[in-house]
Amino acid sequence: MDAMLNASKDLASVLQVLEVSESTYQRWRKQYGGMKSVEAKRLKQLEDENKRLKKLVADLSLDNKMLKYISEGNW
Repeated sequence: MDAMLNASKDLASVLQVLEVSESTYQRWRKQYGGMKSVEAKRLKQLEDENKRLKKLVADLSLDNKMLKYISEGNW
């Protein structure tokens, strides 16, 4: 995106080419504006890992509840 802007294209045309709305761009800019590319990638990796771990905990909790239910003879 920066290369397109540096090539003297205005922001609106760059967003149109990237198929990104102005509001999305502003939200991203607010969230990631001060970050370097490496930092933003690392943040994304951490968010993905957090999502994976939350799913794992939910699955294990469900398994635990199921085993308790079965052990009580309620099947």
